[in-house]
Amino acid sequence: MNISQRNITVSGMKIDVVRKDIKNLHLGVYPPHGRIRVAVPLTVSDDAVRLAVITRLRWIKRQQTRFKCQDRQSKRDYVSGESHYFLGKRYRLQISEHNGRSKVAVRNASRIDLLTRGRSSKVERERIFMTWYRKELRLLAAPIIEAWAHKLDVPTPKWGIKRMKTKWGTCRIEARRIWLNLELIKKPAQCLEYIIVHELIHFLERHHNDHFVSLMDQHMPLWRHHRSVLNSAPLAHDDWQY
Repeated sequence: MNISQRNITVSGMKIDVVRKDIKNLHLGVYPPHGRIRVAVPLTVSDDAVRLAVITRLRWIKRQQTRFKCQDRQSKRDYVSGESHYFLGKRYRLQISEHNGRSKVAVRNASRIDLLTRGRSSKVERERIFMTWYRKELRLLAAPIIEAWAHKLDVPTPKWGIKRMKTKWGTCRIEARRIWLNLELIKKPAQCLEYIIVHELIHFLERHHNDHFVSLMDQHMPLWRHHRSVLNSAPLAHDDWQY
């Protein structure tokens, strides 16, 4: 794909402009510091980008303020006593050695055990934990996707899980595939369901227009509340390199 990138300044703000073979302009504000990125068709001028940014300045500043105020976890070292989130709840991690296979288990309402086979490095403990997160998210998401695809009368899509830094989920309409952010396993279950419904409705309406909002209102009346809960939850620590 033919892609070019450059930076422009609008109202004192740095704007990352990406030109590629797409049909519409897409403006996004990304964590953790409110980076502004505009993806545009190859033929769109800088003046048109500036106008798009200026018309949405109020929204951009609201997003940047939200990211600035949002709690953020410190870097995780996967050691005993550390806090980790699972389905919207905070747990204390307990590292233990045992003779069996390495695994993670929720012991009670406040503790998660990470059992390793002998001494382990931080990298190995993180790998074990991420594998567990991925397994739990897959078990939780599968029936939700199946049920909502049936309810919305769309074919059940292919779907997968990956770590994403700027989106909770994505929909590839032509490929009929949904990707879910692994971070969703840390959030309340209704947040996962909201993202799944959001992405499935893109099979009925590609764009975030009035028709899309109407479909969301029809099928999930409380979607704005779920979105608010999701966006107010602590963000994971990350290097946030783009």
